[in-house]
Amino acid sequence: MDLTVTFLGTGASAPSARRSTAAVLVARAGVKMLFDCGEGTQRQMQRSLGLTQVDEIYLTHFHADHVLGLPGLLKTYDLTDREAPLAIYGPPGLEELFRVFRPLLGRLGYELELIELRAEDYSEHDGFEVEAFAVEHRSSRALGYAIVEDERPGRFDPAAAKAAGVPEGPAFAALQRGEEVEGNAGTVAPEQVMGPDRPGRTVVLTGDTAPSPATVAAAADAELLIHDAAFIEEDSARAAETGHSTIRQAAGVAAEAHVKLLALVHISSRYHVGACLEEARAVFEPAIAPRDFDQVVIPLPERGEPQLIPNGAREPRNEGDSAT
Repeated sequence: MDLTVTFLGTGASAPSARRSTAAVLVARAGVKMLFDCGEGTQRQMQRSLGLTQVDEIYLTHFHADHVLGLPGLLKTYDLTDREAPLAIYGPPGLEELFRVFRPLLGRLGYELELIELRAEDYSEHDGFEVEAFAVEHRSSRALGYAIVEDERPGRFDPAAAKAAGVPEGPAFAALQRGEEVEGNAGTVAPEQVMGPDRPGRTVVLTGDTAPSPATVAAAADAELLIHDAAFIEEDSARAAETGHSTIRQAAGVAAEAHVKLLALVHISSRYHVGACLEEARAVFEPAIAPRDFDQVVIPLPERGEPQLIPNGAREPRNEGDSAT
């Protein structure tokens, strides 16, 4: 089951020559979710994956560097004859935002559904949920999101099923669906022939935030934490004043949550990224600072660790390189 995270915009409040503003695309089993939509997001798509027809958009908050790409993207979808409905999620105030955008959008040829979320609300999908949690930014209307997969059934043991007198065929399939079947010596329950449930994967995106216990809880044992890292430690007073995190603070959250990989984003262009990584790795070694168009491919837990693919959105890979 594929789970790929594409970084379309990794920069801070203003775009630079190398980094666009906030936008992350997560694709899971054919479902494409865009988290934030900073200025120029559609151009970032066109420069890499193509004009991706996302299924859902999640906004962490309504500061300009996280939403200014929306009118252009939504209007381009209309101009390219999109018909599929599009759900947009965000904190309270989402409908007010779109009243402001309405003159820019005009009449769209597809349905736009606006869903306002509060902390602990979630959207359900086949096999996973997207859960909202509170973050600590200047705006009280700011959310982070955790993509949390359902647990998967344990491995089926055909030898144990045969030993219990279960014939191969439909009865094997029934046991794997969680149904009891009849064996030679009586009823056989799934737990007799199935291993323990296997965990799903978790990806957490904070948007802009100061370090927060809610983030630690949402990211507990996550495969990937994408965390605001706007300032170096010597500028911690500025970070606190603006509701952002220092690089060291973001690394501390990752360490406390025991995540497998930390991705630092929203780093100010005034800093050298290599030095920022050194600061993070002094606290939490598995840290990266992805560039625009980098990807992280996240295999199922039993198949390995998350893998950074530099420039992966722009360089085709062989099927065997997907690490899924």
